[in-house]
Amino acid sequence: MPKIYKVNLDDQEVAYLKKMISAGEEKARTLTRARILLKVNDGWTDEAIQDALDVGTATIARLRRRFAEEGLEASLHHRRSRRRYEGLLDGKTEAHLIKLACSDPPEGRTRWTLRLLAEHLVVLDEVDIESVSHETVRQVLKKTNLSLGENSSG
Repeated sequence: MPKIYKVNLDDQEVAYLKKMISAGEEKARTLTRARILLKVNDGWTDEAIQDALDVGTATIARLRRRFAEEGLEASLHHRRSRRRYEGLLDGKTEAHLIKLACSDPPEGRTRWTLRLLAEHLVVLDEVDIESVSHETVRQVLKKTNLSLGENSSG
């Protein structure tokens, strides 16, 4: 079956990849990608590359496509996610969470837990959120270096 994406490296690119592999200073994944590109350029079949380098044929196909569409550097190096993660809590809500965590725990409890803080934060009148996970509470408290453990004497 003919390949849709062809890899044709020029002499300069081949020299660059061979030098990179021989130096061995890049990440292992980058070196494996360089080896795949060299073997594809030399006419190896995907199955032969799979056996030689212990990679999947899907990896080889993705690398071929990425090389054809985006070039050598993009095919070698990991692409950062373009996704933007927006924080669930704004500064005002985080301040209320920290204030709550610093207050005395509810009746019958010796200390706050992350889940307990999440439950109490949702019912506060000053805060306008429908739900919050204990993991979000943990991440906010981690930023402040606030500990829910025993009080230190020092």
